[in-house]
Amino acid sequence: MANLEEQATQPLFNQNHITKEQFEAVKTYRSLNLFSVHNELKLLLYLSMLMFTSGIGILIYQNIDTIGHTVLLGLLLLVTFICFYFCFKNHLGFKKEEAPFPNPLYDYLVLTAVILSCTFVGYLQFQYQTFGTHYGLATLIPTIISLFCAYYFDNKSVLSIGITGMAAYLGLSVDPKHYFENEIFNNRTLSYIGLAFGLTLLLWTLYASKINLKKHFNLVYLTFSLHLVGIACMVNLCDDYWFPFGFILGITTYYFYNLSFQIRSISFFLFTILYGYIGMNIFFVRIIGLVHFDDFIVMFFFIIPIYLGFSIVSCIKLIKHFNKKTSHDSIR
Repeated sequence: MANLEEQATQPLFNQNHITKEQFEAVKTYRSLNLFSVHNELKLLLYLSMLMFTSGIGILIYQNIDTIGHTVLLGLLLLVTFICFYFCFKNHLGFKKEEAPFPNPLYDYLVLTAVILSCTFVGYLQFQYQTFGTHYGLATLIPTIISLFCAYYFDNKSVLSIGITGMAAYLGLSVDPKHYFENEIFNNRTLSYIGLAFGLTLLLWTLYASKINLKKHFNLVYLTFSLHLVGIACMVNLCDDYWFPFGFILGITTYYFYNLSFQIRSISFFLFTILYGYIGMNIFFVRIIGLVHFDDFIVMFFFIIPIYLGFSIVSCIKLIKHFNKKTSHDSIR
């Protein structure tokens, strides 16, 4: 590991990106063999939060008949208020730019408070039917709470919960049961909603960047937008009215491809290539299906292996180009 780090530093010095004094300082620091436990501690905090919220859910389930609904709801609400009290007390307040907590422990406290809020509202609706038959309100209220806390406390994890809540309110579900039942593939309305929601998230990202509102949230919005637009377009390419969705996927893929170099996200880049590649193949197959293909069937099976080999080589070259381009930009 030490040799790899030295090999990574030496070219910077050889290309005059760092001075000799800086190079020696880096070597001296690495010779101390210090080990950071920052990520490990954050992982433990995250696991603690999950175990705490899961434990409350199990406690409610196992003692629902002995303790009573009112007592459980009261305790849940009390713990939620305590979490929010310490969060508001130790935060500087809303700011348009990045404004983290002085202590990262409170980020997990915000996440805990939001999850408990969702549990409270869901329990309230399930047991007492507080919102009647308006089940969407039981989703919308936790979503509003999540989005407010995400922007006020500057928390990306809570923002993901808020976006997921908005998707659920619109009827989009990402749980394994609905995924394996292919609900989005059988219900075209959901695919249209998913496409519109993905494009809306993209437009909101552009607007937020223009007014400098939490620009560091952009990657979260763009990731959701990429998956929603990509999946929705691929689904609609298999429908009767498929032609316009090929152009939509092509334009968004080109935009996301260029954007992945700006934000230097390899996962964003790979998913863009994946959705673009699959969508392009579906589009070409639909185009070929419009012509009489019987005379070209032998040629088709001859071209497939060449095409697959070309695709693999092209993908490898694209990844190498991405790594080279982003590494060069980060040095500058």
